[in-house]
Amino acid sequence: MKLNGKRVIVVGAGGGIGAATLKAFARAGAEVTAAGRPGAHLESIADEVGCERVPLDILDNQAICAFFDSASWFDHVVITAAATKSGSAAALPLDDAKAAMESKFWGAYRIARAARVKEGGSITFVSGFLSQRPSANAVLQGAINAALEALGRGLALERAPVRVNTVSPGLIDTPLWSRMPDAERAAMFARSGAALPVKRIGQPEDVAQAILFVATNPFATGTTVTVDGGGTVA
Repeated sequence: MKLNGKRVIVVGAGGGIGAATLKAFARAGAEVTAAGRPGAHLESIADEVGCERVPLDILDNQAICAFFDSASWFDHVVITAAATKSGSAAALPLDDAKAAMESKFWGAYRIARAARVKEGGSITFVSGFLSQRPSANAVLQGAINAALEALGRGLALERAPVRVNTVSPGLIDTPLWSRMPDAERAAMFARSGAALPVKRIGQPEDVAQAILFVATNPFATGTTVTVDGGGTVA
């Protein structure tokens, strides 16, 4: 996949999947922009790749619109940014539940609504396999992911010929899990990986590869690609 001369923005580039996606597009020759929450993670990945960085809060609609109104049009837009808390519907405080929806769903909605994408280009969301295989301890995450996938299908019609797709990861080893004690995290990864047909958990690069595929395949739109090691069927 050669993307020389193509302009790509990854919103959420400071996260594990976002950083891997930024690198994948850069390796393919794209002119990449790292966007997302300002801070050390965004600065680090932008410095590593050697690309433009744009501090962008997915909760700030005015800032999002101002950025896209002033920027040149993009060939591909990828949204991996989200900040959500997990828990059962009964235990998760309602304010936290609303904040999760505001971040992952409405954040992606704001970006997709404002993004100026060239004809034949693409928008890619990142959801999660809980949309297909719900968990009693993460009911809200499953609902948000399902809503995001439905948004992608609808926007594929509204924004055509711009293509809109979603990539749905399973359990991925990202910095999100760094808050767990090392031994507890390693045991959880080993247990979860052993239950999957592929016998391991996912890496950010696995998801980045799928994002690159749907973004660059000119016949892919309105679809959700699941990258979960077989977790949906296991």
